[in-house]
Amino acid sequence: MNDAAQPRWKHDGVSVISGGQLDGDTPQTRGMSRKAAINFARTGAQKLWAGTVSIHAGAKTGAHHHGALESVIYVVRGKARMRWGERLEFTAEAGPGDFIFVPPFVPHQEINASADETLECVLVRSDGEAVAINLDIEADDAPATVRWIDPVHRV
Repeated sequence: MNDAAQPRWKHDGVSVISGGQLDGDTPQTRGMSRKAAINFARTGAQKLWAGTVSIHAGAKTGAHHHGALESVIYVVRGKARMRWGERLEFTAEAGPGDFIFVPPFVPHQEINASADETLECVLVRSDGEAVAINLDIEADDAPATVRWIDPVHRV
């Protein structure tokens, strides 16, 4: 049977991207390594981008935002410290199994809060192309810790 006679979904259906086939040719931010698994160029995804991000022990990224995109970070290994705001004046931490949501245009910085373990995360964004806009921000010396309060399930 030739390719033209194959069922439509054979090549236009599910895509499985091996962990060894991630693409490091993505917009980068100083201090981290992003690798794409799912994006428009690789799979035709038009409404999301997914991949991994690694931050070495004790390292931090430069301040950046992702334009109009929403981002979700899932912490696989390590301890993430997020800073955000016009002067990175707010902070919160997340560990394995935690999700982090970053709304559009929010200036932020990811920090590996561990001095001896690499921070490993899965990253998903709301568009098929990666957007990373690096910023030159003078960071606040004493960021305020923010505890997220679920508006639906208040405790």
